[in-house]
Amino acid sequence: MTGLDFLAPEHRNLFIGGEWRDADGGDRFEVLDPADGSVLTEVADASVADALEALDAAAAAQAAWGRTAPRERGEILRRAFELIAARADGFATLMSLEMGKTVAEAKGEVAYGNEFLRWFSEESVRIHGRWMQAPAGGSRLLTIKKPVGPCLFVTPWNFPLAMGTRKIGPAIAAGCTMVVKPAAQTPLTMLALAAVLAEAGLPDGVLNVITTKHAGEVSAALQADDRLRKLSFTGSTGVGKVLVRQSADQLQRVSMELGGNAPFLVFGDADIDAAVDGAMIAKMRNMGEACTAANRFLVHSSIADEFGRKLADRMGALKLGRGQDAGVDVGPLIDENAVESVGRLVTDAVHDGAKVVVGGSAPAGPGYFYEPTVLLNVPADSAINKEEIFGPVAPITAFDTDEQAIERANATEYGLASYVYTRDLARTIRVAESLEFGMVGVNTGLVSNPAAPFGGVKHSGFGREGGFEGIEEYLDTTYVSLPAD
Repeated sequence: MTGLDFLAPEHRNLFIGGEWRDADGGDRFEVLDPADGSVLTEVADASVADALEALDAAAAAQAAWGRTAPRERGEILRRAFELIAARADGFATLMSLEMGKTVAEAKGEVAYGNEFLRWFSEESVRIHGRWMQAPAGGSRLLTIKKPVGPCLFVTPWNFPLAMGTRKIGPAIAAGCTMVVKPAAQTPLTMLALAAVLAEAGLPDGVLNVITTKHAGEVSAALQADDRLRKLSFTGSTGVGKVLVRQSADQLQRVSMELGGNAPFLVFGDADIDAAVDGAMIAKMRNMGEACTAANRFLVHSSIADEFGRKLADRMGALKLGRGQDAGVDVGPLIDENAVESVGRLVTDAVHDGAKVVVGGSAPAGPGYFYEPTVLLNVPADSAINKEEIFGPVAPITAFDTDEQAIERANATEYGLASYVYTRDLARTIRVAESLEFGMVGVNTGLVSNPAAPFGGVKHSGFGREGGFEGIEEYLDTTYVSLPAD
């Protein structure tokens, strides 16, 4: 079973306290197919009252869930992992319909996102405190790890499954309850995930999902409630700053995975063909709609033209179309605003002196498509090198020295992902240590891995998801002083 029939009609409602229910007042909103703008279905449109009822359910379930044995929490995650793996085709097609990515790429997200459930199923039984003798003697020091408490997760539209499992997995493993608000553009995948977790045995109230078109009002109301103890947000830096400010009154724990402006550095000694392969992954994953997407291609002047030609050959051969159609390589962008934003950046870059090697325009509709595009001779100070593109456009800017490359790479307020191509080990170490980014991919176009800490610095946020570090975001530490006698 694939497509919309993968999601049962009753699962297009709110999921609160283990029940699928209508929104207060029965309000609903439409979910659109970005390939042609048509209506896929409708889902419940939660109000502030609905959101607070979801927090009621999470708060009521917290004490019992926090006492649940770690092994039991891990086994629920493991069962959910196995159910999703068995239904990967259904999840992938549903995701492709609401988000636009090809089914093949959606299957990759299902596999990647599902790994967070498996990883944290194993981490649930490895939550460690410590025991030690006080340095001066006379007492013992004991530390205990406890779940933070009810959490709010706000997830984006570009990775509807993975951005959910990356938060839900560690929260369940740590013993936290949660309210999840998926993006209004792509709520269906999260609703399908909630159904699977319920089937896997997650107790009522541990996971609550509210779909809504009133994100600002809902988030503000939840953050104003002193029962909410943590917020994890993936999305734009602008919205993230608002949420951080709102967290101050209740001093909530906050994790922010925000915007990116990833540099892709190709040094003169690099394997050009391997760099082009990596560029295709780093740029074209999710049609470029990824916070880790290569945004600025900084290429040594001795190879910039050759790299640009080879990348253009690869980009120009990609086929645009509906993500569910055979032979399609690149699906639509998420909406009309995305197409307009990408088009503006390309137009400005050309005005600044950039040369269009391939692409450079949006095809006639229907749907929200933009051609895979390569630009050469892009000035370093062009807007396209400063703003997050979030589309299939590769702007290439030449550099002459390592110092210039590092300076230009770091010349951004963002600091999430970065990529380096070189065959010089000393340069690899020097550049990796100099780059002001939370993640550095060396001779690879893919840095995301459930076993690794994902996150950034500067305006790309703080906190880490995945890896051993990911579960710590959901744990508080209690110190207990014990007498020696």
